[in-house]
Amino acid sequence: MERYRIGVDIGGTFTDFVMLDTQTGRLHNDKVLTTPDDPSRAVLTGVQRLMQTHHVMPADVAHVIHGTTLVANALIERKGVKTALVTTRGFRDVIEIGLEWRYDTYDLKIELPPPLAPRERRFEVVERIGPDGAVIEALDEASVIAVARALREQGVEAVGICLLHAYQNPVHEERVRDLLRREAPGLVVCTSSDVVPEIGEYERMSTTLANAYVLPIFERYLAAITRELQALGIRKDLYLMLSDGGTVHESTAIRHPIRLVQSGPAGGVQATTLIGGAAGARDVFCFDMGGTTAKACLIDNGEPLHSTEFEVARIYRFKRGSGLPLRIPVIDMIEIGAGGGSIARVDRLGLLQVGPDSSGADPGPACYGRDGGDATVTDADLVLGYLGADSFLGGDMRLDVEAARAAIARHIGKPLGLGVEEAAWGIHERVNENMARAAAIHALEKARRITDYAMVPIGGAGPVHAAHIAEKLGLARVICPLGAGVASAFGFLAAPTSFSFVRGRVEALALLDFAALGALLAGLEVDGRALLATAGTPRERVDVRIEAAMRYQGQGYEVDVVLDRAAIGRGDRGALTAAFEQTYRQLFGRVEAGMAIEVVSWRLGVRGPRPDISLSAARDGAPSLSAATTDAVKGYRMAWFPRERGFVRAAVYDRYALAPGSRAAGPALFEERESTLVVPPGAQASCDESLNLVIDMPAAGV
Repeated sequence: MERYRIGVDIGGTFTDFVMLDTQTGRLHNDKVLTTPDDPSRAVLTGVQRLMQTHHVMPADVAHVIHGTTLVANALIERKGVKTALVTTRGFRDVIEIGLEWRYDTYDLKIELPPPLAPRERRFEVVERIGPDGAVIEALDEASVIAVARALREQGVEAVGICLLHAYQNPVHEERVRDLLRREAPGLVVCTSSDVVPEIGEYERMSTTLANAYVLPIFERYLAAITRELQALGIRKDLYLMLSDGGTVHESTAIRHPIRLVQSGPAGGVQATTLIGGAAGARDVFCFDMGGTTAKACLIDNGEPLHSTEFEVARIYRFKRGSGLPLRIPVIDMIEIGAGGGSIARVDRLGLLQVGPDSSGADPGPACYGRDGGDATVTDADLVLGYLGADSFLGGDMRLDVEAARAAIARHIGKPLGLGVEEAAWGIHERVNENMARAAAIHALEKARRITDYAMVPIGGAGPVHAAHIAEKLGLARVICPLGAGVASAFGFLAAPTSFSFVRGRVEALALLDFAALGALLAGLEVDGRALLATAGTPRERVDVRIEAAMRYQGQGYEVDVVLDRAAIGRGDRGALTAAFEQTYRQLFGRVEAGMAIEVVSWRLGVRGPRPDISLSAARDGAPSLSAATTDAVKGYRMAWFPRERGFVRAAVYDRYALAPGSRAAGPALFEERESTLVVPPGAQASCDESLNLVIDMPAAGV
C-alpha cells in the first residue's frame, strides 16, 4: 500500500509525469500537452492515464509532488490580484525608483517593468525604525486605520507591508498587519519581516509585493488541484518543489508562493545531480531545454550552485536589471536561450532571430498541425531530420513535415534568400551558438571553466541540441539519461525535503555577539526541524547548514560563505575570517588584507535525506533485446550535419532496446518517447549500467 510516488511538472508546452514504484524501484513516465486555460486539466489527465496504464489504485499513491509555472506566469502576464503596498512615510516610491541602475546605458527610451502596485495603491503610515532596530517614531495607528479604509474603497485583495528596517525589528509591521486584518477582513496580508527579513529595501519591497500579488491565486489553485486529486481517489497531502531544489508540504508552500517561481527548473537540476553522480561525474553542466526556454546550471562536486537573487518578468529576457528583482533562495540557473517552441523570424535589420516569444502548446509549432503558422526551433529540427514525423511522443503525435517546411520557407527562407534546409540549419545553429556563448560566460562569471564539466542534457529539446552545443564549448563528454524529456518531474521525486531561513543582522565580524547569534540560530533550527516534521522527515534525520552573507565594510555587495557550526559555537572569529577570505579569493582572485569584514545576514538551511533511488533499478524493467546495438536499429533517416555539409544517412535506434554495454558511432539518432538524442559523426555513444547514453565527443579539429 502507498508504494507509488508521482512527480508532476507543468511546462509551457508539455506537462510531464514520473511515477516511482518504491518497492521495485521502477520509473514510469508520461507526457501530455499543457492546457494553458486551466493547467490542472493536464495534471488530472496525466495522473489518471498514468495510473490506468500501470494498473495503480488511488489508495496505492503515497503522495504527489508538484512543480508549477503558475507563480512565474502570474508575474510575467500580470495576472495576479489587485495588490497594494504599505510602507513608511516618505518611502512609497522606492518600488519605482529602484536602484537607479540602467540595464542599457545608451537606450534613451529605456523601459522598466511597472511596479505591481501603481502609485495610487501605494500607502504610507507614520512610524520609523532605525537601522539598529530601535524605535525612532512610534507607530501612529490612526494612519493605519485610514489606510485600511482606502484599501476597502479601492477593492484591494492583497497587500504587502514593507516598513523601513523591519528586518531588524518587526514590531511595527506585525502591528500594521494585525490592524489591517481587523479593519479589512478577508484581506491577504504579507509582511517583509516574514517573507524576506534582510537588508535591501528595494529588493525586500519587490519580493514582498510579488508574494502578496500571487498568493491568493496560488491558494485557489492549490485548493482546486487538491480537490480534483481527491476526486480521483488520491486523498494524500500535496508536496511542492521550491526554487532552491527542496520539497515542502503544501502548508509551508502556501505561506511563501514566491519561492516556487523556479520550481520546474529546480527539479531538473536535482535530477541532473543524481544522473551525473550515477555516471561518475561530480562536476556537471546541467542543460535544460524545454518547449519555451533553455536554462543552465553548474553542479560542483555533486551540489548545484545557489543564489539569493533572481529576476522575473524581464522586459528583455537576457538583460539583467530589466525585470522585477526577487530576494529568494534559488538554484543558480541562468536562462541561456530559446526552447523548441520558440519562434524564428527575420528582424528589421535582416538578421535571423529566435525567440523570446514561444508558440506554446496551443497552437504550438507549425508541425503540430494545430493551425500554428510560425516557424519554430522544433520545425527546424524536424526538417533537419533530427526528429521523426511518425515517432514523436512515441507515435502518439504525428508531425506535419510539409507544414514545417512551408512555415520556414515563408518566414525565414524567402526573406533571406535561402533554401528550406539552409534556413532550418540557420535556426538550429543560431540557437546553439547563443546558448553555447551564454553558458561559457556564465561559467566565467562563477570563476569556473566550462570545459571541466560533463554535460547532462534534459528537457524535451535538450538531447536534440546537446552534442552540437558541446562541440562549440569543447566539452569531452555528454551524459544523456533515459527519460530526459521528463527529468524535471523525476527530479521532484529525487529531491530531499528542505527549507532555508534568513535573518538580517548587519554587524562587524570583530564585534559579533556569539551568544546572541547562537540563540538566533538555535531558534531557527527548532523551527526548521518542526517544519520538516510536517513533511514526514524525522527530526533526527535533518541536516543543518549555516551560511552568512559577508563583505568588506564599505562594499555594496556580499558573498555567501558556508560556515563551520563548531567554529560559531566556540566563537572562533579567525575561522570565520578564513572561510570568508577563501570564498572571496575563489571568486575574485585576491583578498583585501587588513580590511574590516562585516556580516549582512545569516542563513540556516535544514534538509532531510535524499530519497534512495537507484537508476539502475529504475531502468531495469525497460524493454531490452540484448547488448548488441545492431538489434536496436529500427531504421535509417537522412539528417543534416555541418561537418558533412548536408544530409547524411544516420541509423535510428530504439532507445528502450539498448542494454548496458551497447555501443554506437555517430551519426546516429536515439529515439525514446520523451526526446531524441542526436549523436554527430565522429562521436562515440555507449550505454552505462543506468542506461545513460554517454557520448565521447570528437576532439576539436578532428
